[in-house]
Amino acid sequence: MTYPTAPSRRVLFFGRAVNATADSGGELPISTTEPRINDRIRASRCRLIGDDGSQLGIYNMPDAQAIADEKVLDLVEIAPNADPPVCRIMDYGKFKYEQEMKAKRARKHQTTVQVKEIKFRPKIDKHDYETKKRHVERFLNGGAKVKVTIMFRGREMVHAERGLAILEKLSGELTEIAIVENQPKLEGRNMFMLLTPVKKEPVKGEKTDQGDAESTTEATPE
Repeated sequence: MTYPTAPSRRVLFFGRAVNATADSGGELPISTTEPRINDRIRASRCRLIGDDGSQLGIYNMPDAQAIADEKVLDLVEIAPNADPPVCRIMDYGKFKYEQEMKAKRARKHQTTVQVKEIKFRPKIDKHDYETKKRHVERFLNGGAKVKVTIMFRGREMVHAERGLAILEKLSGELTEIAIVENQPKLEGRNMFMLLTPVKKEPVKGEKTDQGDAESTTEATPE
């Protein structure tokens, strides 16, 4: 047996067309990222949890809302898919603020890993090579990854092995402070290699950040 679906109409929601069904009174859908609170809860009854975490039992929604109102708190639907849904009495404004502060602290302790780029030419002379090598060392010692690029022009592509020789020489001279994360790869007229700094053993008792790493790229002039 099939059941008829509720008629819907197209409405604009933050500039995007969405369906508003008749069973919701034609109202805009409530964001799935935010729980329903107070009069937005659609269930007729709920399993109620008190503001102290105690299990209060199953209540009709008006009675549950009355208990929350008496405490000057909010009724928050925390498990909408349960049967019946689970609601909790809490200060929702305070709860949201605490969650935002927790997320802010987590972002603050994230470690940002930068990706620097150093560009070489296949016919680079010894002086320029040493200068660029010192830049690579400085970036690696600062904790950044380094993308080393060999740029070929014109007929230089015929001797791509010269670029490979530069990359192999550079990685060989930096084995104490770097490892090759991405081996040399030729794409178009450029050859790339990615170096990442060798992880240093933390000093005993030293605190380290445990956040996820973000990555940014910065290129240096030729």
